[in-house]
Amino acid sequence: MNFTAEDIMLAGSILLIASIVASKTSFKLGIPTLILFLAVGMLAGSEGIGKIYFDDPHIAEVLGVLALNFILFSGGMDTKWESIKPILWRGISLSTLGVLLTALVIGIFVHLVSGFSLLEGLLLGAIVSATDAAAVFSILRARNIALKGSLRHLLELESGSNDPMAYILTISLTYLLAHGDASIPMLIFQFVKQMVIGAIAGYAIGKGIVFIINKIKLETEGIYPVLIMAMILFTYSSVHIIGGNGFLAVYLSAIVLGSNNFIHKKSIIRFYDGQAWLMQIVMFLTMGLLVFPSQIWPIIDTGLLVSAVLIFLARPIAVFISLSFFKMRIRDKLFISWVGLRGAVPMVFATYPMIAGIPKADIIFPLVFFISVTSVLFQGSTLHLVADWLKVTVPKKAKKITPLDMELYDTVSSELVEAILPGNSKAVGKAIVNIRLPKQGLIVLIVRDGKYIQPNGSTILEEGDKLLLIANSKDILNEMYKTLGV
Repeated sequence: MNFTAEDIMLAGSILLIASIVASKTSFKLGIPTLILFLAVGMLAGSEGIGKIYFDDPHIAEVLGVLALNFILFSGGMDTKWESIKPILWRGISLSTLGVLLTALVIGIFVHLVSGFSLLEGLLLGAIVSATDAAAVFSILRARNIALKGSLRHLLELESGSNDPMAYILTISLTYLLAHGDASIPMLIFQFVKQMVIGAIAGYAIGKGIVFIINKIKLETEGIYPVLIMAMILFTYSSVHIIGGNGFLAVYLSAIVLGSNNFIHKKSIIRFYDGQAWLMQIVMFLTMGLLVFPSQIWPIIDTGLLVSAVLIFLARPIAVFISLSFFKMRIRDKLFISWVGLRGAVPMVFATYPMIAGIPKADIIFPLVFFISVTSVLFQGSTLHLVADWLKVTVPKKAKKITPLDMELYDTVSSELVEAILPGNSKAVGKAIVNIRLPKQGLIVLIVRDGKYIQPNGSTILEEGDKLLLIANSKDILNEMYKTLGV
């Protein structure tokens, strides 16, 4: 059956709309949004109601790699060097030694309980060894989980930087199984080379991007995100070509960029936050289309067993050994162990054995799919409960307004006041976007029932809300007073 461009656009738009609507429902039901994206993809697949037949691992790999680059870039932009500097070595230990230990435990276990050879078991372990950046970033931020100390920064640093290690292990073991003549010392050398080149190139390119953006002086603001998009693709591809790890380079360049000042910084961060969500949807939809539910049923028992070992044994062992060199509370290590979220990235890595023609590839992909779904559904749904139980969250009344929360516009405002919304105000019961505030005025914070609310356009104002108003001048502030009736 031949598809026209219009058919593809229609199907794509329907899938995106369905995924976004599903994500709104998931918040109410307490289900991680990423599971809904996968479900929409599976429903649209050849064994679902959509009957879209898709079984090309090459296309899935390309889309997955492209999406992962933008997800890592967005995560890196939100990761400030000042925040990760105190926990840098902990993050490096988790993203290297932790990944290796996870792969070893899973690999040995799978070899002992199934028909997998040791190398095939280690390959499966390598594929699921890294936490997923998309899953960790989206769930931590969507649930607005406020963690004590530097836990959140450590988790985001780990998830953003451990993909290179898992990628190298996956590629190396796939090569060993496909050719059988690879030298272990050579593979170790390749690993060190990729990490070193990726780190150096990522830092250098990040500095270069900052310099270019501040010096180029483009006529149209909308071209800046396009320029950065081209630089992201250039960073990954060029570093990959010279023998470095492109994922690491993209993530580090984003950290460097986010830690420096550059033109239109806030609008660019907002743009790439939205794009990261789009890439997550595309990646999970693609993996949902690629899996066939009929392949899942025969491996459910093995999948449940491996998932249990990964969640309750392999991940805790990896975390506690990796962090044994550092002084940390037991409860912090337990929580980090629980945030071992797997997602679409392991599924992307699982396409490599399929492309290489590894004999067990037809079993590995549905196994990885099942393990990832189990991880996101079970761990993702209980993340806030475990955080509260371990007492690693900040009490709601103790949450602070950080400088980033206040960075809503590029302009510097001169008036910052509090006002209480009276019951006779015309703004009561209306969304902020519908009350027509002056462009140079903002409601940056709402205090309601003793809780802080960071508003957006859809936030409904209520009687008695204490509003923190910011404006460029007293005249603008007076306009806001009239509009709000205060």
